[in-house]
Amino acid sequence: MDAVHNISDKSRVDYIRRINRVMDYIEVNLDKSLSLRTLSDIACFSKFHFHRLFQSITGERLAECIQRLRLEKAGTLLKNNPDMSITDIALVCGFASSASFANAFKKFFGISASSYRSDEKPGEQQRYIILPKENLHSLDIAIETGKGKQTYLIKGKDYERQVDVVDLPQWKVAYIRYIGPYKGNTDLFSGLWKRLMKWALPRGVTDNPDSIYIAVYHDNPEITAEEKLRVSVCVSINEDIEPSGEIGTLQLPGGKYAVCRFLLGPKDYSAAWGWMYGTWLPLSGYQPDDRLAFEWFPPRENKKGAGMEVDICIPVRPL
Repeated sequence: MDAVHNISDKSRVDYIRRINRVMDYIEVNLDKSLSLRTLSDIACFSKFHFHRLFQSITGERLAECIQRLRLEKAGTLLKNNPDMSITDIALVCGFASSASFANAFKKFFGISASSYRSDEKPGEQQRYIILPKENLHSLDIAIETGKGKQTYLIKGKDYERQVDVVDLPQWKVAYIRYIGPYKGNTDLFSGLWKRLMKWALPRGVTDNPDSIYIAVYHDNPEITAEEKLRVSVCVSINEDIEPSGEIGTLQLPGGKYAVCRFLLGPKDYSAAWGWMYGTWLPLSGYQPDDRLAFEWFPPRENKKGAGMEVDICIPVRPL
């Protein structure tokens, strides 16, 4: 019998939190060896039981999960970092050699890394889509600097947008995570926020007027299969607040981010993210880096029914 089937619901919630902690560690250490001893220690499970518990919770074997995350990260780097060599991408993603990376990449995507980067058709095994790009030459662009930020004022055919490149601080956040399809599912997100607030309210987390509310996206939806997509809804917390139950904690690193505010309906989020990556980034002189991108929800001031104000925040570094 599956080990997890022998535990209570309360214990299962604790197990999920521990496995999430392992996934958080893997995500920021894909370039390292990620030994079984290290990961089982992070989960506070014995090495003997850790493999079975990890697979029971995630639906993937540990080695398969690590390999998938490395290859999906490589796919994103190939698309978003055109000046980064394939060899460097292989090393950053934890592969010992270019040959081992090339073999694993072609097996996973059905196409070589160089062909993937140049958008050649991989046939039936294609697992990504190319976001449509506007005619960048048709845009009216002005760039302003000052007060510690760069501001891009962009006028398209029927819109005007402002993107600020700013330095954001590091935040410690409490989160609740969902794995699976989430696009346009307002009921799903509403339920996640309610569960997070059920934990946060009794601990006074929301009493702080400077609390930050964000949704972190761990995977690239153009690459990762829908059933494996991860999203974490988060609230910033003080260092002395400890997680419990299904709640985990993350340290979101500070640094330079591109931030653009959108007014979005449930079906508009994908297009907004596509505009940031497909339109703004190519004209900005920046490229994404390895930190997590997220949506930041400012205090709502617009009228009910007019959509949700959302700041899309993408970590960037110079090309």
